[in-house]
Amino acid sequence: MTTDITRLSAAQLAERLAAREVSSVEATRAHLDRIAAVDGDVHAFLHVSDRALDVAADIDRRRAAREELGELAGVPLAVKDVLVTTDMPSTSGSKILEGYMSPYDATVVARSRAAGLVPLGKTNMDEFAMGSSTEHSAYGPTRNPWDLGRIPGGSGGGSAAAVAAFEAPLALGSDTGGSIRQPAHVTGTVGVKPTYGGVSRYGAIALASSLDQVGPVTRTVLDAGLLHDVIGGHDVHDATSLPDAWPSFAEAAREGARGDVLKGLRIGVVKELPDSGFQPGVAASFRESLARLEAQGAEIVEISAPHFEYAVAAYYLILPAEASSNLAKFDSVRFGMRLDVPGGTVEDVMSATRDAGFGPEVKRRIILGTYALSAGYYDAYYGSAQKVRTLIQRDFDQAFRSVDVVATPSAPTTAFRIGEKIDDPLSMYLNDLTTIPANLAGVPGISVPSGLAAEDGLPVGIQFLAPAREDARLYRVGAALEALLVDEWGGSLLDRAPDLTGNDVKGATR
Repeated sequence: MTTDITRLSAAQLAERLAAREVSSVEATRAHLDRIAAVDGDVHAFLHVSDRALDVAADIDRRRAAREELGELAGVPLAVKDVLVTTDMPSTSGSKILEGYMSPYDATVVARSRAAGLVPLGKTNMDEFAMGSSTEHSAYGPTRNPWDLGRIPGGSGGGSAAAVAAFEAPLALGSDTGGSIRQPAHVTGTVGVKPTYGGVSRYGAIALASSLDQVGPVTRTVLDAGLLHDVIGGHDVHDATSLPDAWPSFAEAAREGARGDVLKGLRIGVVKELPDSGFQPGVAASFRESLARLEAQGAEIVEISAPHFEYAVAAYYLILPAEASSNLAKFDSVRFGMRLDVPGGTVEDVMSATRDAGFGPEVKRRIILGTYALSAGYYDAYYGSAQKVRTLIQRDFDQAFRSVDVVATPSAPTTAFRIGEKIDDPLSMYLNDLTTIPANLAGVPGISVPSGLAAEDGLPVGIQFLAPAREDARLYRVGAALEALLVDEWGGSLLDRAPDLTGNDVKGATR
């Protein structure tokens, strides 16, 4: 069987490009054709680039001229619409920024371009990254390629769905409380939230500046490491960027896949997260993954993180407070949507524009955040939430004195049906139960596919968390588990996904 280019991992495609067995134009055209074929159903993209083939042709020209190129040169890339780009609109999923063209690229986009990656387009997302289902996009929901009636996670459901639907081998996402890892969990993909400050936030339209982090969305752990190597590192434009020298995360993933990294590894399991809080299929997959790791020499250690149960409550005070401040810039004066109010004052125009331009979830969080920061309530709400944040950071510090990584299910349930929780904010917020603590503490996390839930046949992921600056540890552990599962399954989890065009191409890359 001829291998479908879109079914290749980024690493496999990069090898073929380097060997000139396939051109970047051919690879890019294949993915654009795939987008044309399936994205009418999936709606992963808000904008598809009209320059992608020209960029790909330039990479082919440079390769033919024997220029030194990056390992991923010529590989297509999807970009979450929270990241600004000069050649495509940047809306953050909101009507208030409809059609906005940025005068500069986000640092991660600029680094991707410099490495020779080919941006395919901008992916759908919950408006201003506020949501867990991509139903809060002003431009309509994205659908999960495993079941078009279900959500692809959020806020970065577009990036995860694009990768899962083979519309792109790589995608950039952002993670403020789980917006990379939770979509990875429900779509059978890999998602990484780097250490806070490890990847530049410059050019990422801010939601909550102390929580936001940009990271990779891919189909394999190695692909995530390759993309992380491109986008990571110090950036003078980001005041929170760490000056650290980072190891190669791709090499860490390769070590995990081929080496004996699991022997003696101490994996912490949080006793305050009992199975009863998770869908049975999610809990079962988690236990099975731990058993596989233990069989390879890892030690499973029960740890206590008593303040994790307060993480969601603290997060939903800190995030709205920072969001209300960050979104104040969308005032109809300098850029973005402006609604005319004949005879109205500046305040009238601002009020009308924000009312028409922001969706209900954004309004809800702005109101909550503004209230939490208001006189007389700051200490009681925002200040108290920051104290809880400190306690959660101490929980992590204590845990990492006795274990190398912490493991949890990546989310409590598999993908729920579109519309099922849209009118129940609390139920929606609880989807981030296990991912939020990492953002509050600034530590890195990875979600790796761990199987299909028995009750509905939908993807499940396992999350690993490591100390700050120890992202490489996650790549080793994640790749080690991935290798075990691929051997056991005879291929990747996505080989079992429904083919959206009706063509039987499953297993073509085995």
